Amino acid sequence: MQVLDEKKLFAAAMDWRLLGLLFECPSEASLEEMRSLGSETTNKTLRQAARYAQTEADEGLYHLVFGPGGPAPPREVSYRSWVQPGYLLAELSSYYRAFEYRPRYSDVPDHIAVEAGFVGYLRLKEAYCLLSEKDENAEIAGAAADRFTKEHVAEIASPLSKLLAGSGVKYMMLAGETLYEMSGAAVLPERKETPVFESGCEEFGCGSEMFA
Repeated sequence: MQVLDEKKLFAAAMDWRLLGLLFECPSEASLEEMRSLGSETTNKTLRQAARYAQTEADEGLYHLVFGPGGPAPPREVSYRSWVQPGYLLAELSSYYRAFEYRPRYSDVPDHIAVEAGFVGYLRLKEAYCLLSEKDENAEIAGAAADRFTKEHVAEIASPLSKLLAGSGVKYMMLAGETLYEMSGAAVLPERKETPVFESGCEEFGCGSEMFA
């Protein structure tokens, strides 16, 4: 496991949090948080994505792309046909309970926004444990973040980023690229210009928000 110092861990936690927000159904509150985090991150791609989201993101477009029947499923179970859905969801829920992570969408633990947020949460716990000189707890959180990223986030990152590369929506394309990079992939998906969906859509509500 690669050991990071507290400053790098806080930066990583912020970037994962911002990445998770980019995959949430947009709201006034989430866009404001994106704007704030986007101004702080040193990741240029994330900063660009947060900026584009201010003008591109809306609920109707989100549901058109990520909703049922949309071209880019945001849930891990959609890309894991060889794994029993019940087992996968139970495993994710066990992770979240073990580290007291309470996402707003508790009924969809395999949503990429929830998973990205969890990695950020673990990095934040790791940083605080190091600051508190609780090295063993920091190691546990760091190992969990590494394993979760490899076994879950990476499973959705490659196919989802490739689908978003053809969306024609700049903030989604950039979010997909960053997801691919941060999950540990070596090569970015090819960026295409042909949209995979039409631009027009009607308004939809998001229901409950993503994070507590």
